[in-house]
Amino acid sequence: MSRPLEGRSAIVTGAGRGLGRAEALELARLGAAVVVNDYGQPGRDGSGAASAGPAQEVAEEIRAAGGRALAHTGDVADFDQAGALVESALAAFGSLDILVNNAGILRDRMVFSMAEEEWDAVIRVHLKGHFNTVRHAAAHWRARSKAAGAPVYGRIVNTSSEAFLAGSAGQPNYAAAKGGIVGLTTSTALALAKYGVTANAICPRARTRMTRDVFAGLARPREGLDPLAPEHVAPLVGYLASPAAARVNGQLLVVHGGMVAVVERPRVAAQFDSEQDAFTHGELDALLTAHFADRPADETFGATEVLGLKRGRAR
Repeated sequence: MSRPLEGRSAIVTGAGRGLGRAEALELARLGAAVVVNDYGQPGRDGSGAASAGPAQEVAEEIRAAGGRALAHTGDVADFDQAGALVESALAAFGSLDILVNNAGILRDRMVFSMAEEEWDAVIRVHLKGHFNTVRHAAAHWRARSKAAGAPVYGRIVNTSSEAFLAGSAGQPNYAAAKGGIVGLTTSTALALAKYGVTANAICPRARTRMTRDVFAGLARPREGLDPLAPEHVAPLVGYLASPAAARVNGQLLVVHGGMVAVVERPRVAAQFDSEQDAFTHGELDALLTAHFADRPADETFGATEVLGLKRGRAR
């Protein structure tokens, strides 16, 4: 079996369950030594006492299969603990080559009912958690590159969501955090390219405890692999972490059930120019009201095209 990540080391956050677990196992299968990070709280809303159990179980599973793994239970939303996570990979394996950010929680509520704490908690874990690990890993790779006088090997895979594209009415905190992660990813991709580091984001569809309500009405197949199994997402993460993806940088990819779609940046759908020095209310009314007259009020940019993708070849 080809092991394109042989000799590499990786960090996977939120790796005790679901997507993170599948991704950690895939990276190990491809040859990487893996730091399995998970804070271990039982509630998907971040509630309950932290536990080392989930991270330890996945690390033991990797070691039982002949791989190398270290369990880590630090809180990635804490800046110093995220730094310690990066240091743990360096201490255990001598290097850090791959960072996969997956940790997250949910505090779902309509925007008119959402408490400040519910907003802050989700932004803290998803967006700040991504920033913290990226910042420490980026500083390490930049210092290594400057010391060597040449680019190094670095791969960042961040986890966004189609909730940011479609809006997800009951998840304003989650949708905002996931949109912020895309901005963080593209900025990081531009900043680190000269050091040999790539940064990409994925929007995965998978049946996990985080999405049990979203996919509650979709039954699992009686035979074969569930199209919403996290194992469908993991191979893309393994690819993006590999040398083969050296030219894939600053991209957003939707992945599920044997399908990968590359998402373009939003494009201008229409342009209107004023016939005067500046627009008047009446002129804008005449132009824009007519343009949007036949649009559903809940149609957001790009959502229909992305969410309506069918499995198939590139087109």
